[in-house]
Amino acid sequence: MVSSDLENQNEELFREIFKRGSKTYFNSSIFFPKSVRKDVFILYGFVRVADDFVDVVPQKKEDFLDFCKRYRKALAGETVDDIVINSFVDLMRRKDFKPEWVDDFLYAMELDLTKKNYNTLEETLEYIHGSAEVIGLFMAKILDLPEESYFAAERLGRAMQYINFIRDVKEDIRFGRRYLPLFDFNLESLEKEEVMKKRKEFQDFINTQINLYFKWQNQAESGFKFIPKRYLIPIKTASDMYNWTALKIRDNPFIIYEKKVKPSKIKIFSTILKNTFIVR
Repeated sequence: MVSSDLENQNEELFREIFKRGSKTYFNSSIFFPKSVRKDVFILYGFVRVADDFVDVVPQKKEDFLDFCKRYRKALAGETVDDIVINSFVDLMRRKDFKPEWVDDFLYAMELDLTKKNYNTLEETLEYIHGSAEVIGLFMAKILDLPEESYFAAERLGRAMQYINFIRDVKEDIRFGRRYLPLFDFNLESLEKEEVMKKRKEFQDFINTQINLYFKWQNQAESGFKFIPKRYLIPIKTASDMYNWTALKIRDNPFIIYEKKVKPSKIKIFSTILKNTFIVR
């Protein structure tokens, strides 16, 4: 009984960490079967805690480095007093995550401590690999998907992260960051004052970024055929919601300076219901 109560408390902890960090994907993920949902919550608990150290003002550099140190101790078999790390390492072993994927993720998080501006697409994609593409690979492992699905899993992570970059321009400015490269668009920055003076250039810039998103999103969706129906419904729903976000921003690029574009819980749940009947 005590063990069961502790397990429920731990599950609730991961649930709250995930919910706090990503409402769109959280509200989709609760429709995974219970055993898969538990592993997804553990994964996102780990990545969200790491991200929270670097995605705050002021950044918690020492806490992040200590988190990395404790993760490596746990991976080496040492006991650490951290349920988030211990649960993730257990998941990592059960699902055969490659250690280099975790290293790539932590490297991307560490970049947020030092790198502020990304001036080429190659630089941005290097960051995205660690911050998002490996998350797609972790998910493929959790769902026991075949290796043929891994390219599409990476592309789904890439596409979703790129929309986050577009949607969160205003927020990232507050952190002093710019993940989107400005080459060939005659924009000095993405500050509101700059883009309001160069509205046409900014609209062209956003359209180009949205087109990149849809290119990668289409590649991701080509891998949906590898996902069993019981897993595909929440993944397709999250994907649909990111498509919705992209279209809203494309219709009015300046909306990103007015509010954070996110689908409502009602829209997410209605899309879940629709996909329940569509997915065969």
